[in-house]
Amino acid sequence: MILLTGVTGKIGGETARQLMARGAKLRALVRDAAKAADLKAAGVELVVGDIADADTVKRALAGVEKAFLLLPNGEQQEANEKQFTDLCVAAGVKHLVKMSSMEATATAETSIPRAHWAVEEYIRASGLAWTMVKPNFFMQNLLASAKSIREQGRFSLPMGGGTTGMADARDIGAVCAEVLIGKGHAGKSYEITGPEVLTFNQVAERFSEVLGRKIEYVPMPMAQFRERMTGVLKPWHLDAVCALFQEIADIGLDHTTDTFRKLIGREPIPLRQFIKDHIALFRA
Repeated sequence: MILLTGVTGKIGGETARQLMARGAKLRALVRDAAKAADLKAAGVELVVGDIADADTVKRALAGVEKAFLLLPNGEQQEANEKQFTDLCVAAGVKHLVKMSSMEATATAETSIPRAHWAVEEYIRASGLAWTMVKPNFFMQNLLASAKSIREQGRFSLPMGGGTTGMADARDIGAVCAEVLIGKGHAGKSYEITGPEVLTFNQVAERFSEVLGRKIEYVPMPMAQFRERMTGVLKPWHLDAVCALFQEIADIGLDHTTDTFRKLIGREPIPLRQFIKDHIALFRA
C-alpha cells in the first residue's frame, strides 16, 4: 500500500494517475473528498482529514509500506512535514518520498526553500529510507496566464529576466511514480528539469511560434504583484512567494539535468509540446 498526499493538486494527481496505470494499490489523505471523487471512483482508498491532525495521519498510515509527502507551501508546512515523518517512523513505513525543489539547498536564503531543506535534513536523520524529488518551475504554472494570452496576446509575471528549467507536471508525476514503485531509488535526491533553460521572453517566443501570432512577456514589478496578490494569499505565503520569484528574477537557473531521461528512458516534454497539448486554452 502506498499513501499519497497532495493528490488534488497537479503533481499529486499526476502521480496518482501514473501509479494507477502501473497497478499500484493506493490510499490518499485528502481534506476534501469531493475533489478526489474521480480517484475514489478509480479505486483509490480515501482518508479524509487534516494532515496537521496526528490521529488522522496515523489512521492513513496503517498498513502503508511507502508514503509520498507533498504539501502546499505554507507557514505550517515544515512542522506538518516533520510530524508526518515522525508518524511514518512510528508506523513502520519503509520508504518516504518527499516533493522538494531544486532551490532547497543548505545555503537557501528564502523561506520556502529553507523549509524544504530543513525537512529534507529531518527525513535523512529519521532512519527512514528516503528519496527527494526536486523539480524547478512547472509549465502548468503558465495556465494561470491562459486568459491574458488568449485575449490580450500577452502575459505578465514578476520574474524579470530570470531563467527556469521548467518541466511538465506529467513528467514530474512520472518521476514520482517511478520512485515510489521502482527499485534503487532510496537515498537519492533527483533534480528534475525540462529540456531547456528559458527566459520568460523565450517562453513568449515559444507561444508565438505555436499559436501563430505575437505573444509578449511583460515583466511585472514585484510591488505590483504584491499589491495584486494581497488578500489572495496570506501574509506569510505572499512574502514567501515574492521572495522566491525575486530569486528567480535575480539568479534563475543556468542548467538542465538529464535525470528525467535516465529515470524514465525518454526526453522530457518541451514547452512547445505543452502549449500544443493545451492549445484550446491559449488560442483566441
